[in-house]
Amino acid sequence: MRVLVNISYQGSQFLGFQIQQNGRTVQQQFEKILKRMHKRHVRIHPSSRTDKGVHALEQYFHFDTELNIAPPQWKYVMNRALPDDVYVNDVMVVDDDFHCRYDCVGKSYRYKIYQSEHKDPFQCGLKTYITDSLDTEKMNRAAQLFVGTHDFTVFCSQKTEVESKVRTIYESRIKITENGLDYIVTGSGFLYNMVRVLMAFLLEVGKGKRNPEEVPELLMMKDRNQVPYTAPSEGLYLERIYLTSSALINDFGSDIKIHQKKSTQND
Repeated sequence: MRVLVNISYQGSQFLGFQIQQNGRTVQQQFEKILKRMHKRHVRIHPSSRTDKGVHALEQYFHFDTELNIAPPQWKYVMNRALPDDVYVNDVMVVDDDFHCRYDCVGKSYRYKIYQSEHKDPFQCGLKTYITDSLDTEKMNRAAQLFVGTHDFTVFCSQKTEVESKVRTIYESRIKITENGLDYIVTGSGFLYNMVRVLMAFLLEVGKGKRNPEEVPELLMMKDRNQVPYTAPSEGLYLERIYLTSSALINDFGSDIKIHQKKSTQND
């Protein structure tokens, strides 16, 4: 039986999602619970692997089990055993051919920034503090130039090891908030550190150090040295996972189609 789990977590005290030899990770927390229940190791398979300090409002993983436990009981047992910075939102049984990674057709991230006269200790680890005045209109113009299908080599970590760095961005925009701004980006998938590098570039635009019109040329150059900065992890949230499966009742597929239509119109 294949079980799908929807979770949220506050990433400040985690070294990321993926299990490591030393250190606290989200995967470690769940596999420890499952090992205790199954009397053997059970591997979980996530839709995304967030980095150290990154949060998730919505994250999914699946695992296979021979235990005959109903979804509400899975949720209850896991939440009883989990620490306070992780929570199981929902559990469901899915088809055996469903896979969290390969049935993921898109993801949305939100990067949160606050601005004030001084640092707010209660925002520590939850938002990134920026003291500079930012031109949000220019930032938004630059953000919208990311929409479409591009090679994002210049906007990802040099440690990225994938065959293709081509990704499709459906939505990329700046939203003004009460004490700062959010950067919202939705795409087919994201490269290592990609959202944080995009955010770092947008901040440079906002500070007047870069221009929105540079984006098309930078994408063509494919040289990471042209965008050397990476924004801190603390302001980044994995906000939504878009899954496609007949076993799931949701509007993920329709949302992605809407974004794809908009992207085609903008290209």
